[in-house]
Amino acid sequence: MNSLFGEEEQAREELAQLRKQVAYHNQRYHAEDAPEISDQDYDKLFTKLKELEEKYPHLVTEDSPTQQVGGATKREMTTHPHRVPMLSLGNAFAAEDIEDFSQRVQKFLNLTSMPAIVAEPKIDGVSLSLTYEQGKLVRALTRGNGQVGEDVTANARTIKDIPTQLTGSYPESVDVRGEIYITRDDFDALNATQAAAGDKVFANARNAAAGALRQLDATITAKRPLKFFAYSLGHISADATLPTHQAELAALAEWGFVGVPLAQGFAHVEDILSYYATIVGQRFEQPYAMDGLVYKVDDKALQQRLGFVARAPRWAIAHKFPAEQATTVIEAIDVQVGRTGVVTPVARLKPVQVAGVTVSNATLHNEDYIKERDIRVGDSVFVERAGDVIPKVIGVVPGKRQEGVPIYSFPTVCPACASELVRLPEEAAWRCVNHLNCPAQLEAQLSYFVSKDGLDIDGLGEKQIKRFLEGGFLNTMADIFRLPSHAAEIAEWDGWGEQSVQNLVQAIETRKQISLPRLLAALGIPMIGLQVATQLAGAYGRLADLQAVTLTEPDKLVDIDGIGPKLVESLQRFFAEESNQQLLADLQAVGLEVEDYVAPSTVTSALSGKTVVLTGTLTSMGRAEAKAKLQQLGAKVTGTVSASTDLVIAGDAAGSKLTKAQELGVQVWDEAAWIQQLKRDF
Repeated sequence: MNSLFGEEEQAREELAQLRKQVAYHNQRYHAEDAPEISDQDYDKLFTKLKELEEKYPHLVTEDSPTQQVGGATKREMTTHPHRVPMLSLGNAFAAEDIEDFSQRVQKFLNLTSMPAIVAEPKIDGVSLSLTYEQGKLVRALTRGNGQVGEDVTANARTIKDIPTQLTGSYPESVDVRGEIYITRDDFDALNATQAAAGDKVFANARNAAAGALRQLDATITAKRPLKFFAYSLGHISADATLPTHQAELAALAEWGFVGVPLAQGFAHVEDILSYYATIVGQRFEQPYAMDGLVYKVDDKALQQRLGFVARAPRWAIAHKFPAEQATTVIEAIDVQVGRTGVVTPVARLKPVQVAGVTVSNATLHNEDYIKERDIRVGDSVFVERAGDVIPKVIGVVPGKRQEGVPIYSFPTVCPACASELVRLPEEAAWRCVNHLNCPAQLEAQLSYFVSKDGLDIDGLGEKQIKRFLEGGFLNTMADIFRLPSHAAEIAEWDGWGEQSVQNLVQAIETRKQISLPRLLAALGIPMIGLQVATQLAGAYGRLADLQAVTLTEPDKLVDIDGIGPKLVESLQRFFAEESNQQLLADLQAVGLEVEDYVAPSTVTSALSGKTVVLTGTLTSMGRAEAKAKLQQLGAKVTGTVSASTDLVIAGDAAGSKLTKAQELGVQVWDEAAWIQQLKRDF
């Protein structure tokens, strides 16, 4: 398959790997209560994924872990939807991140200074939402996937810190959010008891708390030393008036809860950072484990205006504590070939414990990364875990290199097909350009095609793809849909049987009808993830129409919000390549039906489905807030005025876009008209 050279391609391959790792650890952490990596290591892995997606927003997919919350729920437990979603927080690791957070808040709200912020510890426990009606506890839910949680009401009633009846003046209906945790001393005592009885010894207090909370037998929960800190509210009925987060904390105390400790309000970033430095120094002196501080905009009205982006609120952020490092020795450096031909070096390490987990591999990114740090086989290196399989090599330990250790030389031929490797002048990566005949690339391409980022064919993953390649059943993506013709032969293989083959055939047949966005994403076109594919499909609806516009009038694509020249060039190269044209014809020949796509309207509004352009300066809100409001109303916001534009919202000092709108006869609203529309719709 044709490939577009460029760093975006390498990023896309790395994103696929990161998403897979994060999803795996979400499952281990949230659904199985058996994490394989520490929270710090998970945070680094997640942050790396998020930073890459922020750098390449056109590669974000709707099923990326950054767009989701928590993990799957246990199948054995009943579930219930949250009245207000339980979202996760964005993470910060440096002072610059907090300054950026402050600037984002100010810019979004069109303020000249940071609004009041409340800082409070981020307890390392298990999130819980408690629903009270007329002051009585009626339901307790875990976070689950953020939208739906597991019902653990019977278990929650056994925890002394959770009142079954509120005290003081409470609202008719309210959801109280907080954290289940176990103190350090209680955890040590629990493990001592477990060991003495010959039972399971827990890896950490968070695991023990999660396992106890999600027991099917509440009597087991009652025997565990669980405690609860209340830190915020979710749903609250209209009879309550709590204008700030600090007012919420005061109300929680009045209602009978133990509030999150050490919460303080601040007006300046410098004060927040000073408080962070203080708490970092005291973190191990506290009776409970915490992995950072949480900063929240205090004013609830401002929180509502800021709203949410993807999986996290704009009005809050978690400032995480520093990660742990270790030193070990590089025993070998191997290279791996990815779907787009990018060759990635991987350090094979002498196994080392980092934060209680054994690691033996680390990415070395590319040739320049190795050269800049002068990393060699046999070197002692600093390792910081950024994932369960491939942590990060920080650098070489000074003064420990043995004499005569040779400089590492990057390979010149592909380890999979022996083709000569190529590195273009503007690139950091070496790559194999034998795209059509390199077995490593074919295997990776096919695996991506059937993955959750692609067609999402249930039961067909990397392991099965490798087996079918070895069996000679696969040479192109179209061959996926020819696998049912080999059903009898596959059923004779070890590990397969009639039922498993029948399930596979059914899964493949189900995907013969596929949406246009899903197909575009599955094809592996550089820079085209599911989000971008959905935008393209929403603009043109049919594959044939998109292909025709791309090849004959590519400038039209740039009018689509978020679509830039490089992305258009990638699409052009794909559709112009003869082998890709043949691939699309083959997919049609094997029965693949691509459904025409109509962009859904999520909000009933006069602006639903309209193409809107913002120009000039709005005095009532920032540009980012206005764009977010328009998208909530179902509008498509673009940056270019054309004949297809439905509306231009013009603020102060509107320039050429307003002039062009007037020339084209496009409807124009001033800021007052825009605000009136908001009042009608919100």
